[in-house]
Amino acid sequence: MLLGASACRTHRVAPEVAPVPSTTPSAIVGAAPIVRAPNNIVAPRPVAPPVATGDDLARTLISVFGDTLAPVLLDAANRAGDDPVWDLDVRSYETQTRVAHYVQLFSTSGRDRFAARLSRGSRYEPMIRAKLRASGMPEDLTYLALIESGYDPHAYSRAAAVGMWQFMSGTARDVGLRVDWWMDERRDPVRSTDAAIRFLGILQRQFGSLYLAAAAYNGGPGRVARGLTRFAGEMEGSEGDDRFFALAEQDYLRAETKNYVPQLIAAALVAKMPARYGLSIDSTAPLSYDSLRVDAGTSMASVASAGGVSSATMKDLNPAILRGITPPDVSVWVKVPSGSGERTAAALDGLSSDERRGFRTVRVDGSTSATTKFADREGLTVKQLRWFNPTLKTTRSGKLIAGQLVRIPERAVFAFARDLPDPSIERYGGDRARALTRSGYHVVRRGETLGGIAKRYGMSVSRLRSLNGLRGTRLIAGQTLRVVATRVSTTTSSAKKASARKASVKKASAKKSGAKKPAVKKSTVKKQTAKTSTAAKRKTAAKP
Repeated sequence: MLLGASACRTHRVAPEVAPVPSTTPSAIVGAAPIVRAPNNIVAPRPVAPPVATGDDLARTLISVFGDTLAPVLLDAANRAGDDPVWDLDVRSYETQTRVAHYVQLFSTSGRDRFAARLSRGSRYEPMIRAKLRASGMPEDLTYLALIESGYDPHAYSRAAAVGMWQFMSGTARDVGLRVDWWMDERRDPVRSTDAAIRFLGILQRQFGSLYLAAAAYNGGPGRVARGLTRFAGEMEGSEGDDRFFALAEQDYLRAETKNYVPQLIAAALVAKMPARYGLSIDSTAPLSYDSLRVDAGTSMASVASAGGVSSATMKDLNPAILRGITPPDVSVWVKVPSGSGERTAAALDGLSSDERRGFRTVRVDGSTSATTKFADREGLTVKQLRWFNPTLKTTRSGKLIAGQLVRIPERAVFAFARDLPDPSIERYGGDRARALTRSGYHVVRRGETLGGIAKRYGMSVSRLRSLNGLRGTRLIAGQTLRVVATRVSTTTSSAKKASARKASVKKASAKKSGAKKPAVKKSTVKKQTAKTSTAAKRKTAAKP
């Protein structure tokens, strides 16, 4: 069961996520999610029981404000105090060399950037803390998201790690996130937080230490496990979280992983005492929304119109929905502004299925010409056509294969679509890229140009641009391009070598057939002829 912003909230039809309440009293009314069941009936909001605590301040806050708002106010009170409390062991390591280095960095040259990230995180921190608390894990692990991405849901690394918690696509799927052409839940702050907590819990149980779990989160559990085995003798006597620092002293972990835990500790120290380190944090309203379930292929434009919401707001609340429509294969939960769930659900019920759907389908007939002409006929670019048809089948010459169904998107959905690389690409290159190349596609690497790609596949730049509907020359690493020639340069090289071998054999054969015969002296030939003639005459004379 997925956890909501409040650990105690449950629903008859469980939503994908639950909202986090605003700190204003008026937002408490709409704090619980509006849950839209498949039959479009809004599920009731159950009453959340209070959370037991031994702290007098916490009990008072809960009795006055309820269990969902109390953690936000308690955290604020904790920040304001001169002696904050951490649920990670930071005091034992604050004098450690690398920790002191990052405390210095975050409070001096990196102060403005650190403060900006904390300000951004104030929107998500209450939700993250509530989920960590519900799972029984330390709430200060929220600062992992600060170190990973600066609380940016759209963070994208060179290795194609995505989202606030920087998941690779394979790991994301392993912990229950959907990552495909239509949806990338690594970008959803709530769903990715659920996944990160799940992953961290697995790692903590494996290594018995939060700091080793954090190191494994960054550097991989396999590498940490091998290091603990390899350096068991050197680490003898180290226990608990000390084991991370003992392992970090060995020449084994990558520098990034060695510095990961010291950054976490330093971030927790500075973030809990911003005034002491000269930081000014501008807080934003906590993330708050209602959730409703919509049919497969629903246009986000129709949801926004039904709720009277701007496209910017809908994209902000639903960063995981990539192409302006919900996945065409399954119904999903979408988020709308807090308090608008019932109104939006009712308005959507009043629309026909065609009005809610974000596309129509057409079947390609045998007379269809090039992809560009087909797209022009439908008022689309080739790029837009491929957005909504990632498995579009074409011939090598760029013509659509007859008989296939093609989605034609409604124009309104483009305001909600994101122009992003294929989320399923784990790394640029590798098995995925090689498979695409064999299928007639090329995955763009960092630093590549249209000219270089065109040359590699034996085509002109204008042809490459035309085939992919490109207007300019700018490329994005991870972008997939259709190419005419499906053979890569290594194949071409092999063909050239084979051709050269054939030419060499042919040349050798010709040389052999045209070689001079051995020279024979004329005198010798005359003698042999004379002998033959004399022998013939003797045989004739001997006959009766």
